[in-house]
Amino acid sequence: MKKKLIMTSGQCLLMSFLFLKSMAQQTANKNLQEAKKQIEASNELYFQAFAKNDSALLIDRYTKDCWIMIPNMPTLCGIEAPHQIFNIAYNKFGLRNGKFITIDVFGDAAEYVTEVGFWETYGANNQLFDNGKFQVLWKKTPAGWKMFRESFSSDRGKN
Repeated sequence: MKKKLIMTSGQCLLMSFLFLKSMAQQTANKNLQEAKKQIEASNELYFQAFAKNDSALLIDRYTKDCWIMIPNMPTLCGIEAPHQIFNIAYNKFGLRNGKFITIDVFGDAAEYVTEVGFWETYGANNQLFDNGKFQVLWKKTPAGWKMFRESFSSDRGKN
């Protein structure tokens, strides 16, 4: 004997909603994984700019309307901000390398994601110069994920 499944319109609506929610979650997860991959690749290039004295590698990591919030300094904004941060870090402080230690990347990845973690910077002879924590709001652009708002602070106080 065959059994027929009979659902009310409310049950059909609920099933449709649950299916669409599941599909949206799968898309969001896929978008977030792609964002994480691009952020990881971007972070690997970031400090190469200092190791190679090539500011273009750093500048390309940012949106044109970015804000860079540096410890103990005014906020740097706009298209010139990455140039300024490179010149300050490379010429004033002698930064030559570093690393990001990403703890989490979260968000819906439709337009923005947030990255949080720790950083270390190194001067000449690969000596630790400074370390601290950071938070970056990444923005999805036609050219990929770029740093839109960056804030970091030192664990060592004023340099």
